[in-house]
Amino acid sequence: MTLDAAALGWDLPLPDEDTERSPETGWTRTHWATVADNLLLAARRYASDGGAHLDLPGRPSRSGVLSDGLEGWARTFPLAAMRVRGEAGADPHGHLDFYRRGVVAGTRHTLDSERTAESWQDIRSASEAGQPMVESASVAIGLHLTRPWLWDSLTAREQDGVEGWLRGALTHDPAPNNWYLFPMMVAGFLEDVGRGDAATAAAIDHALALLETWYDGEGWYRDGDGRAYDHYIGWIMHFYPVLYAWLRGDEPLLSRFADRLEEFLGSFLPTFDANGAPLHQGRSLTYRTAALAAPAMASVVGRHPWPAGQARALTSRTLRYFLERGSVERGLFSLGWHGPHDATLQSYSGPGSPYWAVHGFAALLLGEADPYWTETEIAPPTSTGTRHIAAVGWLIQSTDDGLVRVHNHGSDHMHPGADEGGDPDPLYARLAYSTRTGPTPVTNVADNSVEIEHEGRVSVRRRIHPLGTAPGWAASAWQPRFPGVAGFVPGPRRGAGTILPGAWIDVLTLADGADEVRVVRLRGLRAGHRVRLSGWAMAGEEPGDLTTALQPSAVEIRTTDLTSVLTGLAGLGEAHVLRAPAGTAYGRWALVPAVTGTWEGSLLVAHARLAGGSSEAAVPTAEVDGTTARITLSRGVRTVDWSAECPTVAG
Repeated sequence: MTLDAAALGWDLPLPDEDTERSPETGWTRTHWATVADNLLLAARRYASDGGAHLDLPGRPSRSGVLSDGLEGWARTFPLAAMRVRGEAGADPHGHLDFYRRGVVAGTRHTLDSERTAESWQDIRSASEAGQPMVESASVAIGLHLTRPWLWDSLTAREQDGVEGWLRGALTHDPAPNNWYLFPMMVAGFLEDVGRGDAATAAAIDHALALLETWYDGEGWYRDGDGRAYDHYIGWIMHFYPVLYAWLRGDEPLLSRFADRLEEFLGSFLPTFDANGAPLHQGRSLTYRTAALAAPAMASVVGRHPWPAGQARALTSRTLRYFLERGSVERGLFSLGWHGPHDATLQSYSGPGSPYWAVHGFAALLLGEADPYWTETEIAPPTSTGTRHIAAVGWLIQSTDDGLVRVHNHGSDHMHPGADEGGDPDPLYARLAYSTRTGPTPVTNVADNSVEIEHEGRVSVRRRIHPLGTAPGWAASAWQPRFPGVAGFVPGPRRGAGTILPGAWIDVLTLADGADEVRVVRLRGLRAGHRVRLSGWAMAGEEPGDLTTALQPSAVEIRTTDLTSVLTGLAGLGEAHVLRAPAGTAYGRWALVPAVTGTWEGSLLVAHARLAGGSSEAAVPTAEVDGTTARITLSRGVRTVDWSAECPTVAG
């Protein structure tokens, strides 16, 4: 597909594709630079008179339009900085002139206390929910990258004003997660321009110490004290520390962080689809190409595990993936995934939020002569089979059609002290995610879930307790919660959810080719509870885009290029097609396959399959005897023994 800049709402035409240097995608550094220039120039149309805010059109975030205007300015600034830094200061479109004017206008009030319409919000003001704290890091990164051409051109008084605003990040309490890296980036910049002190040193030391407590091995960090594993691990937890050490020339620190980044990419890169799509899991997915931040930064510091031509092919595939599917409207990134999609968003998402996508443009820091841009493209390796990440509780399943699925038995985005009641987060609570399907929103029936019915309510999955991962399988447990009703009286209350004391739902996923077998054990429940297991949601723009085939214990749902199959193998003998009219990020209307049954004390088993095109493969079989299941797969027999708390899998 050939992209047309005018159709995207851009002024600068895209270059012709270069199939000699880039036989996989046709794209070179010139394409990336042109996309960057177009994004910046389109956003600049919405600048305030003084240039300190970009008031992009769209629904406001919970922080309000004043904060959103700063966000639009700050999140585009690093892209301009990467663009100019990679060209050794050349700036034919005047990007830095624009941002120079804006940073001075936005921070002038810190010197004379006279606020104007251009003044940025004070980071230290609790009434502003701390959102400027996030943007302070982008401001610092942009200034750090362009110091010779922007910061050094400011007068001493203008520099004082900028410093005065940035210093608010050093005294405002961050959110208990990746936010601690924002004051670190601010402090690193201030120290490098000769404005460091005890406060900057403390911010850096604290952030670096927290990073160590959040590092779980295998290249993976947690985003805070809970079990939050998602794209934030790549687009902040790796990107910021590596960028910080690189900018400061701290070789020992860079070596430590780059080692972890390289190991992280060993399991993170296999989560990309062969078509370039990242995994659709976790919050802030509207950042889109920010998923490329970690691999791009690895190339900048020379620690990407793939050859340069392969590394570039992946990033260009992903950028094209989003541009070809409607992520840009009237020149601007929309709030959504492909096109606009409200359920993809969080309450903190505003019109400028998607521009964290610019983190994925970090390879523009490399000049035109760098091997990253000059080497001939090579197709990224096609991952097939499974790999497990014990630190995360994930099982990655890939097939030769390029589709990637991740079975989630460890990431729940629940803080250790958080209430376990209430609604689940569909972007974390599901059993599985993929690169071609999205979860249904919380207002609709849940895809990829196991639920029990109790007093007319359906349980949800909240806090996940990993039980183990190994080649080909992963397992977890959770306590069923029932949003919408109070806790038993006089028993404890947990948000808006009933507690069944001692009740647990345990699920093990076996992966084999494109097949998944889900084995369910219930604990602490009386026999007779109804159980529902759902599979992969299929979405389309209209109901006619989906076709279904329903049998007594099996259901198949198809789109033109994707098939979802769900079959009850033991204890789940009734098949259903459930409607999800709010759709997913892949279509505005969806159907969900489900199988139901009644728990009578033995393991429950179902087979799920998500595959490109039609599905003609043989269905696995299962023989269950109490807490043992003997499952026949295409590659042999596996026996699951769940007589103890943690399962064992043999075969």
